[in-house]
Amino acid sequence: MLTILLLVIAYLLGSIPFGLVIGKLIYKKDIRQFGSGNIGTTNAFRAFGTTGGVLVFICDMVKGAIPVLLAIRLNLGLHPLLFGGMAIVGHSFPLFLKFNGGKAVATSFGVVLAYHPVFALISIASFFVSLFITSMVSFSSIFAVIFATILSLFYQDLGLTIAAVLVLILVVVRHKDNIKRIRQGTESKVPFGLNKAKKK
Repeated sequence: MLTILLLVIAYLLGSIPFGLVIGKLIYKKDIRQFGSGNIGTTNAFRAFGTTGGVLVFICDMVKGAIPVLLAIRLNLGLHPLLFGGMAIVGHSFPLFLKFNGGKAVATSFGVVLAYHPVFALISIASFFVSLFITSMVSFSSIFAVIFATILSLFYQDLGLTIAAVLVLILVVVRHKDNIKRIRQGTESKVPFGLNKAKKK
């Protein structure tokens, strides 16, 4: 019964649209009316600036980490990443927003950070390396998850690899429009890394 309860809590926690909540409470803005209309971290940076974007990232990350930490602490017999997975599902398909949510990158990072910090930090390092080179958040997000999936093969942790593959599928599907723009050369870039250097 406790296991089922925690799975439900993980989904509901993941469903909290912090991008929308923070936007309305602090900035008096609806994040869905800016940029891509997405409730996630990247659009939060566009709508609210650096401080707001970082705040949304932290909140989305934490809501992925909490179920994993609870599962580890309670030792419920199921793989901790299963509970984190429910938070990811909640973020991508939130009950409170008619199942139309974010792209799950920040929440997925929180899940992995709680489960295996070193693995998570290596993976996010690949994101920033890619972002420095391409200046594209979408491309770098996909690249980082692909990198994490390959990296997971060296850890001999079947649960981690399965989770990485499932997150990869979800991230690619959620970024399908971005992938089209990347192929067309029209994907937006951020003023970071080589792109920023070129503008100077």
